[in-house]
Parts: sequence; structure tokens; C-alpha cells
Amino acid sequence: MHYIGIDLGGTNIAAGVVSEDKKIIARDSVPTGIPRPAEEIIADMAELARAVTAQAGLTLDDIAWVGIGSPGTVNEATGVIEYANNLYFENVPMRDMLTKLLGKPIYLANDANAAAYGEVVAGVAQGCRNAVAITLGTGVGGGIIIDGKIYSGFNFAGAELGHMVIECDGQPCTCGRRGCWEAYSSATALVRMTREEMERDRGSVMWEMCEGKTENAGGKTAFDAMRRGDAAGKRVVDKYLHYLGCGLANIINIFQPEVLCLSGGISKEGDYLTVPLQKIIEKERYTKHSARQTRLTIAALGNDAGILGAAFLGKLQN
Repeated sequence: MHYIGIDLGGTNIAAGVVSEDKKIIARDSVPTGIPRPAEEIIADMAELARAVTAQAGLTLDDIAWVGIGSPGTVNEATGVIEYANNLYFENVPMRDMLTKLLGKPIYLANDANAAAYGEVVAGVAQGCRNAVAITLGTGVGGGIIIDGKIYSGFNFAGAELGHMVIECDGQPCTCGRRGCWEAYSSATALVRMTREEMERDRGSVMWEMCEGKTENAGGKTAFDAMRRGDAAGKRVVDKYLHYLGCGLANIINIFQPEVLCLSGGISKEGDYLTVPLQKIIEKERYTKHSARQTRLTIAALGNDAGILGAAFLGKLQN
């Protein structure tokens, strides 16, 4: 049997046909094209599902179900996307609408949760019953797997790990609070720290790298400067890792997952990220004397995590 996984994003809708042995055998994507009516986006999702099915040489009769990872608060019980600000969705009955268009069982989850589940199904946390995945992007996303199942809270809005406060009355966050982990550990935060340090140190090599303009600084700038021996770049990286490590230690102390994996653009720094973070965690974790410790690692599936996790959502119900 085969399954379809759809990763609904603010920029693109990606879909894939996934085999029972966890391989994506056909895939395609289309622009989301927001803002526009939910009915049009859902119609495109159905058309994309049909297209990848045909690309795989199958018919919808060969598809057991369709799983969807969507941003926002996704009511897994009713199949309604209650709120997704970047899609301009409010109380959209996606399951019912897609069922009418495709005639297949539809399963939904928050996109970060679906990606975390993907890592458990086929990635670095395969075989684990308890895992947490963190995405370091424009914000800080979180997905929590407890006893093999997605944890989303009683109201399906759980796992917003980026919005725990790590600096009381600190930097303002887009959510309205101050001092959120997201305001210190997202790629957006890293860029802010980089630009601030450039202004403080006019002799930094980062000015040359950014052609004399702070607005050219990106998420790699400080790491690249550090690798060139630049003291200002190293200060930025050390500050960023200090905050990131604080949040990761919090998560480990609360959940004690077998695996804690990092994804998103910053995760491409690999050992430059995980080695110093491991030292911070070893210092700050509660379970210093336990024989079993959480394994910190980089996620393995990249953009495939959302498709694979969504495709296997039906396994949680069947």
C-alpha cells in the first residue's frame, strides 16, 4: 500500500507518494500563492495529490490515505485548521473539503509535529518512542513525540517550544511576549545579533564579507567569520549558542527525549553547532549522573521530513 504526504507551507505546497518501506517514490510542488481563498489552496492540494499519484504510476485506489502537515493550530480530531496566520486560515474544515475532492481518508497535524514524526518514522530518531525536533528558521519550531505519538496538548496548540521565555523581560517576540527562546535562537535572532556586533566592531571582517552593509548579513555570516579567525564573529556565535543551549537544556530537563534533533538552515553548521552545544548541555542538564542521556544530533531528512511524517499520520490512528 502507498500513502500521500502533503507539506503545506506559506510559500510552497509539496507532496509525495510514500511506499510502505518509507521511500518517496514521486514528488512535486506548486506555489501556495497566498493570500487567496482556502478553497483554491485546497483544490490545488487535491490536484497535486492526483498528479504525484499518476507520476508514481498508481491510481487513487492504490493510496490508503492522505496526510497533511499544516502550519498553525490543527485540530486533529475534527480535521479543522483553527488558525494559521501565515496562510490567513481561520476555522478551515480541511479534512471534509479534501475528502470530498479525493474520496480518501484524510489525516492532519501541525507541520512541525509532522516533521518531528517523520524523523521518528524514517530519520535520526527511527525506533525511538520519545523524541523532540527543533527547527531553527525564521522562528523556532518544535515537535514532540511522547510514547510514539505526537504531543499537541488538549487544544492542539502544544509544542510551541520557541515561545518559552529564557530571558525575563528580554527581547520582544512576534508573539507579543518578551524574552522568548525564538527571539534569541532563531535565524532571525542570529542575524540581529550579527548586525549589532558589526556596529560595535567596525574592524570586523564581517564588514568586508557583507560589502560594507549590515543588511547583507545572514545566518551564515558570523559562523563564516569565526572560521576566518574573526573575534567579532566568534562573539556572535558564542552568544547565540549560549541562548540556544539554554533552551535545549530546558527541553531535555522537561522531556528527557531519547533524541533531540535540530533542523533548519542553521543546522547545516553541523559540528560547529552540536559540539559546543553538547558541552553547554552537559553542564546544564539535570541528569548529570544518569547512565542514559539524550542524544543531540542534526536531523536527517531535511525537507522530506514533513512529507514522510504526514504520509504516516494514519498509522497513529489505524
